[in-house]
Amino acid sequence: MSATVAGLLQIGALVLVLAAVYVPFGNYLAHVYTSERHWRVERLLYRMVRVDPDSEQRWTVYAAGVLAFSFLSIVLLYLLQRLQPLLPFDFGRAAVEPSVAFNTAVSFVTNTNWQSYVPETTLGHSVQMAGLTVQNFVSGAVGMAVAVALVRGFARSSTDRLGNVWVDLTRGVIRVLLPVSFVVAIVLVGLGAAMSLASGVDVTGVDGQQSTIALAPAASQEVIKELGTNGGGIFNANSAHPFENPNALSNILEILLILVIPVCLTRAFGVMVRDTRQGVVLVAVMGAIWGAFVAITWWAETHPNGTATLAAGAALEGKEVRFGIPSSVLFAVSTTGTSTGAVDSMHDSYTGLGGGVLVLNMLLGEVAPGGVGTGLYGILVLAAIAVFLAGLMVGRTPEYLGKKLGRVQITAAAISILAMPTLVLLGTGAALALPGELDAALNNDGPHGLSEVLYAYASTANNNGSAFAGLTVTSDFFQTTTGLAMLFGRFIPILAVLALAGSVAAQRRVEPGVGSLPTHGPLFGVLVGGTVVLVAALTFFPVLALGPIAEALS
Repeated sequence: MSATVAGLLQIGALVLVLAAVYVPFGNYLAHVYTSERHWRVERLLYRMVRVDPDSEQRWTVYAAGVLAFSFLSIVLLYLLQRLQPLLPFDFGRAAVEPSVAFNTAVSFVTNTNWQSYVPETTLGHSVQMAGLTVQNFVSGAVGMAVAVALVRGFARSSTDRLGNVWVDLTRGVIRVLLPVSFVVAIVLVGLGAAMSLASGVDVTGVDGQQSTIALAPAASQEVIKELGTNGGGIFNANSAHPFENPNALSNILEILLILVIPVCLTRAFGVMVRDTRQGVVLVAVMGAIWGAFVAITWWAETHPNGTATLAAGAALEGKEVRFGIPSSVLFAVSTTGTSTGAVDSMHDSYTGLGGGVLVLNMLLGEVAPGGVGTGLYGILVLAAIAVFLAGLMVGRTPEYLGKKLGRVQITAAAISILAMPTLVLLGTGAALALPGELDAALNNDGPHGLSEVLYAYASTANNNGSAFAGLTVTSDFFQTTTGLAMLFGRFIPILAVLALAGSVAAQRRVEPGVGSLPTHGPLFGVLVGGTVVLVAALTFFPVLALGPIAEALS
């Protein structure tokens, strides 16, 4: 069987499985966040932390809960790293340096999982399990909670209440992320993923040299790493490592885990607003962008323009021979289209066009289909912008889902979508303005070097976490600036989205009239898709022209 046929079969199987689970899993997600019944274990947790699960909160209180929980998480994860020698399973590894500990704490709490260290030589199992894995669960739950709060804002009328942040966080972890992770972790172990508390195993190579192969409880972290669109590997090679991703079957399973919650949340959205066609429009836009980017990147990697790649017949450098180009491309587009950041190939070795598509996938705002929660609230914000633009063209007050979008709502939406471009361009510009920092960090010059810097700040500001792998970011400058990009890139949009949710929840529902723009059909899908592309094209075309586009044309 040719690689092309095998790749097409993988894509077809992936789409079929997503289609099969779309309705039942989407309905379940809607039920999780609308049910009035609390599980016994949940009630126990609420009593322990003195939370009234039946009370609801205004958007300001909801936002304060998200910020307080995240800040406390950063502090605790920082302390775990700094106190590592006092913990069990430290294997004699030293306390993590302050700048690296800060960057890592911010990274995992913001669902970015950007890693500027070698995991298997820096962190012991206690920090990995009690720190990083726990944050993989709760940071994903935060994203889903914010998305659900925005959906409630559109679904409710004449209220200032958006739900209870502590209930939403608890249900996201206990009812969604934990049960799926438990089952799939067992499957991954059966497929060959490592699950060990040993630090490593000593082996003798064919040359007679002694070496140690690192071991870790990889399977349990691998599942939530993908399911929660986190992305941080327990090994430095990430999902290219055979202990994390043993074979072709585990590879397609991990891609499914990356996509399943973001895709099915659109169904949950449709159910919660009592019009499932609204969710179908959004998932169609997501799927169209994802499919187009898979096709373009696949073509680019099989039609290279470099001397070495032309001699090889394809851009095979940096790609696992176990997966080849089709599976690598499918993984790469899925991970950059969500806020995952996991990799089974090195994006730095992609062609100019292929690497440029991966950068652009993040610069679109990661809405194809986006991360857990972040993808849904990101595309809903862009849908609001699309409605506003349509209203300007026909001279009518824009409405979306029966809610009028005025100055307050559009201001909140604009802040949400402008935060990321501002951080990306400021961070890239600051790095380029410091040649001393770049000389020590860059492995390449010219357009590819610019692409490496742009990719780093696009990844951190979008809370993605993947890297081109050609930029060394261990200096204090990069640790600090990427850390700030992750913080502001996560919480400025969240605050803007919750403000938008609060403002639309307070409105009365307006019944659609003859002049209302239908938002459940193909025309609106084209409008939303065009808005997604237009925002990125106008904002990032100049820097893309100097980087990946120039490299692709060289």
